Amino acid sequence: MIGLTVAETAAVLGAEVVGTGNLDTVLTDLVVDSRSMPANALFVALPGQRADGHDFVPAAWRNGAAAALTAHPITPAPEAGIALVVADPLAAMGALARHLVDRATRRGLRVVAITGSQGKTSTKDLLGQLLERTAPTVAPSGNLNNEIGVPLTVGRIEPDTAFLVAEMGARGLGHIAYLCRLVPPQIGVVLNIGHAHLGEFGSQAAIAQAKGELAEAVTADGVAVLNADDPLVWTMRGRTAAPVLGFSVRGQPDSDQSVWASDVASEADGCCRFLLHAVLPGRACTEAPVRLQVAGRHQVANAVAAAGAALALGLELDEVAAGLSAAGLRSRWRMETRLRDDQVLVVNDAYNANPDSMRAALESTAELGRTRQRMYGQARTWAVLGDMLELGDSAAAEHASLGGYVADLGFHQLIAVGSYAEDVAAGARAAGLDAAAVEAYPDKEQAGASVRAGLQAGDTVLVKASRGIALETVAEEILRPPRLPDTPRQPAADSKESA
Repeated sequence: MIGLTVAETAAVLGAEVVGTGNLDTVLTDLVVDSRSMPANALFVALPGQRADGHDFVPAAWRNGAAAALTAHPITPAPEAGIALVVADPLAAMGALARHLVDRATRRGLRVVAITGSQGKTSTKDLLGQLLERTAPTVAPSGNLNNEIGVPLTVGRIEPDTAFLVAEMGARGLGHIAYLCRLVPPQIGVVLNIGHAHLGEFGSQAAIAQAKGELAEAVTADGVAVLNADDPLVWTMRGRTAAPVLGFSVRGQPDSDQSVWASDVASEADGCCRFLLHAVLPGRACTEAPVRLQVAGRHQVANAVAAAGAALALGLELDEVAAGLSAAGLRSRWRMETRLRDDQVLVVNDAYNANPDSMRAALESTAELGRTRQRMYGQARTWAVLGDMLELGDSAAAEHASLGGYVADLGFHQLIAVGSYAEDVAAGARAAGLDAAAVEAYPDKEQAGASVRAGLQAGDTVLVKASRGIALETVAEEILRPPRLPDTPRQPAADSKESA
C-alpha cells in the first residue's frame, strides 16, 4: 500500500505529468516488472542489462498500472496512460520511499536496518518473524537489499505497520549511507565483516568502512547492535552516536547492553539449541532457552543478533526466545534441508557463497554428518561446491583454501564445480583427502549425475555456490527419488496360475 494519489505522487517528486488518466487514482504499490502488476500500481521504468524498462511502459499500463515513473515521455502512444517524468526514475523511487517512511514514522513506525558480509537475509527473516508476533511488520521478501529492493519493500508499508525491517547490502563506499537516507534506522544491526565482494572492495578494511556507514546513520536516540565477536564490527562503537548493544556467541560482551548465547548444542536435524542471555538497563540479567528451527550452527549468531534488535525495540526476553524457537525458513536455498525416502539428507545452501559463508556451511554440515553417521553406520558426508564469485585476484587461492578446509573437516566426498573446480580439488588433495574421493567438473550436469550415482542410504550432502552458478538445480537433481532396480517379469506359467 502506498496510499498517495497519482497527483500527490507527482507533487512529492516534482514530476511532469504527461499523458491521460485519472490523477485521483490512489497508488497501491511500487513495481519494476511490467508482468506482475497489481491494479493501480506505480510502474518504475528502470534501465537494465538486457532491456530498458521504458520499452515496457505500454504493457504496464495495459496490465493495470495507474501511472509510470519515467525519464521521458512515452512514444508513440502517450495517451495510453500517465507518465510521471523525472530526471532519474531510480532516484525518484528512492525519494518516494523516503516520503513514505517519514509519513509512517510520524504514525509511530520503527525502522531496523541490517547489514553484514553474510547472514543478512537469514537474520532479517528471523527478526521479521519475531516482530510480527507483537505488531504488524514489513520485512523484505528474499534479499531486496539495494537501491531498488529497499524502496520496493517500503512500498508495502500499511497504515498500521509498526516495524519495518530493511536489509542493506553494498557494492562500494556510500551505498549503505544512501540506503540509510532513504530509510533512516532507529536500530542498526551490523553482523560481521567477511570476504564477500572482496574483488570489488579490495580489502576487508574497505568492507568494514562501507558496512560501518549503518552504525553512523543510527541516531543518538536509537541503538547500534554490533557483533562483539568481530573486531572490525566492534570497533564501530567509535563511529556511532547511539548507545551500543553488543551481541556474541562466545560469552557476555563488555557492554552496558548485551545479549549472548551459551550452551550451544546441535540436534540430529542440524538445528541448534542454546541459552539466550541479556543484560539491559532497567532489567535484571535474564536467560531463556531457544531451540531453532533453522539448520546450521552459524544460525545461532544470526538469532542472537535478531534477539538484540528485538530487545532494543522493547520486546521481553521470554517472548524473544519463544519467537526464535518458532521461526522457520522464509528464503529459499539457505541451509534448506530435505530428506529423501532412503534417508539421504540434502542441505541446499546454494543461494550465495563467499569464503566465510562457505566455511560456516561446511562446519555445520560436517557436524550434522557426524551425527547422522552415528545413526546410519557407514553414511558419508559430501560437499558439492561451486565457484565463489567476486573474489578478484585472491580467487584461486581462496578456492584452494576451501578445498583444504573440506579435507580438514573430515568430509568423505568432494565434488567441485565450475571454473575454479580444479583449484578446490587440488587444495583438498594437498590437505590429505583421498584423491579417489575428489572430483572436479566444469559443468553442474556432470556433477549432479556423479553425486546421484554414488549416494548411499543415510548420506548427507551440502550443495553451495555463488548465486551466478545456480547450483540449486543440482540439489533438485539429487533429491529426485533414486531409481529402483527393474522388477523381473514373472514367467507366463505363473501369470496363468494367478489368473
